[in-house]
Amino acid sequence: MSRLRLLFIAALVVSIPVAWQIAASQQPQTAATLPGARPAIEAINYPSLQAAIDALPPTGGVVRLPAGTFEITTPLKITQEDVLLEGAGTATHIKNVNAEGQPALVIQPTSVATDPKATIWRIELANLRITGNEKSGHGIAATHVDEIFLHGVTVSYHGGDGVRLDNCYEDPRICDCLLTYNKGAGLNLIGCHDIVVVGNQFEENQDAVRCSDGFNLCFTGNCVDDHLGNGVVIENTYGSVVAGNMIEECNGTAIILDRDCYGITLSANVIAHEVAGGIDLRDAHGCTVSANTFTIVKQNALVIGEKSGRITVTGNNFSNSYIGEGSEKREKVDSAATGVVLKGTSDITLSGNLFSGLTSKAVTLDKPASSRVLFSGNVLTEVESDHKGLQKSAVSGNLE
Repeated sequence: MSRLRLLFIAALVVSIPVAWQIAASQQPQTAATLPGARPAIEAINYPSLQAAIDALPPTGGVVRLPAGTFEITTPLKITQEDVLLEGAGTATHIKNVNAEGQPALVIQPTSVATDPKATIWRIELANLRITGNEKSGHGIAATHVDEIFLHGVTVSYHGGDGVRLDNCYEDPRICDCLLTYNKGAGLNLIGCHDIVVVGNQFEENQDAVRCSDGFNLCFTGNCVDDHLGNGVVIENTYGSVVAGNMIEECNGTAIILDRDCYGITLSANVIAHEVAGGIDLRDAHGCTVSANTFTIVKQNALVIGEKSGRITVTGNNFSNSYIGEGSEKREKVDSAATGVVLKGTSDITLSGNLFSGLTSKAVTLDKPASSRVLFSGNVLTEVESDHKGLQKSAVSGNLE
């Protein structure tokens, strides 16, 4: 057999399956045969994003958004349960150009205005970008949505909050999202329960996160940077943990507990280069502040106010930018570093902490007087302190 003929046969063998695959891909799609299956809605085949969402049946489904920039002037609305709205990453850009305070995306039951018990369940937003402007409203506004789940979502430049969850009571989850440059809070949680906020980035919002009138916030592994206001503000909430976060350069205070907070642990956070304060326990009881690093916090690294008490403060490091061999990394700039301020509080344990190189006192006693304080097993290096002036307290075993 000639070499030319062999080459022809080989080419024929390769081309037949390729041609078959091309032909098969060009065949019209048949209806789904799997019992109970509903085909995904491809928004690219609809005249608008809202039209694609409206094509969902009452039982919900999947709406896939293509890449592209989609300007909207009125809010997109989701009112069904069991909906996944999924984009093509940040290449899917929903741009709210409304200038009358309207949100970009509203998720709520249709009867929420007349029925306070109305709820929809299981809404998921994934892999898309939503932006607004100074005159627009919130980015994502969800009301009475249980088991709402956001991941891979970027929400930026809105005139209100980036994400506002209002009484989304059961199990809201916000993971791996980017919430930036919003005029309100990056994330505002109102009346929510069993909340997971993990692995997100917050930058240059007013406050990064606000959680009020809720329960069981798990705020871990987030990066909070450069906020115009505060970092994490928690009010009237209990049974929560704020742990393993990086909170840096807020113009306000890194973490605030207020309005009857109790049973909250603040642990293993790095709180760095804050302007107004590190942690402020304004109205908190039965809380633990442990294993945090307070570095170059310019004012009030930790304040325990007169409405707070029964607080454990242990294993924390209050420090400047010392890097060994008698030198500081920021000796000429940003060298201020502060310690603990006690304002008329009681029943406090301060043990096993390190205070070093501070420009304030390790412990400052502010009026009214504090009492029933255990100050034990702490190390004080290159710092003054008022702890010996504590009344009705136990002071022992410290290295000074």
